[in-house]
Amino acid sequence: MLRPFIPLALNRLWNCRSRTGGGGCVAHWCFVFLATLCVRPAIAETGKPEEKNAAIRELGPVPESLKRLSPAGEVWVDLKRKLVVVDGVVALRDGVLEMFACPKNTKEHEAVVAVNATAQLVHTGLLAVGAIPGHPVQFEPTYKAASGPEVEIWVLWIDAAGRQQKVRAQEWVKELKSGKPMSQPWVFAGSGFWRDETVGKEYYMGDAGDLICVSNFPSATLDVPVKSSQENSDLVFTAFAEHIPPSGTKVRLVLIPKLEAAKGPASDAGVPKAAVPKP
Repeated sequence: MLRPFIPLALNRLWNCRSRTGGGGCVAHWCFVFLATLCVRPAIAETGKPEEKNAAIRELGPVPESLKRLSPAGEVWVDLKRKLVVVDGVVALRDGVLEMFACPKNTKEHEAVVAVNATAQLVHTGLLAVGAIPGHPVQFEPTYKAASGPEVEIWVLWIDAAGRQQKVRAQEWVKELKSGKPMSQPWVFAGSGFWRDETVGKEYYMGDAGDLICVSNFPSATLDVPVKSSQENSDLVFTAFAEHIPPSGTKVRLVLIPKLEAAKGPASDAGVPKAAVPKP
């Protein structure tokens, strides 16, 4: 079951309209968190919708109680309720997936959602609410699955009729063999850094596109804790087109790390629907 604060959190997040704007040591990430508050890189435009008549509905404003991490990306944290909010758009509705979400202008050809932020900033948000990363997947000398605290992910959007919708992110990912929604959770693996010795600069590997993955990558910020790759025919994922709104639809992801032992699977049975301002 979702923790008690989740219904209130989702209720407040529904009353929102977007405003513009690995697993390293904790000390390193505290520095990263402070650094992101001062960085202001430009944000490029997201791709065009596939459907010419797609209804692009504005989400409501993020509540003032949430703290935006940086003007450079649409990531907010609720330090009291321990959740991270990230805005983006539907990027892909049909095709084989390697990730559920990627930073925009990276891997939209194989991700359902493109978010308006870097993977590093999302990582920083999870750290800010108390989540400590585990480790990314390892393939050598033997396979070792990604580990870390589980992270529940909810998707919020306004449909073509102006109605609020919310669903677990797994409902937008189909297991090809079973034809059912993805059953695996995501864990906060933490990605990592690589250093370009020619310029003496470090880069966060997840920023290349591997934010919320369904295929295993050592560079994944969030990954599935099971063996998943194109070579594993029993676990290939595709976009669940029947469940996904038109490409270009604005969405809000709510990431809720499990910071303590959870009892039972996630459920929105206790999450009341809240009124959403009409666009």
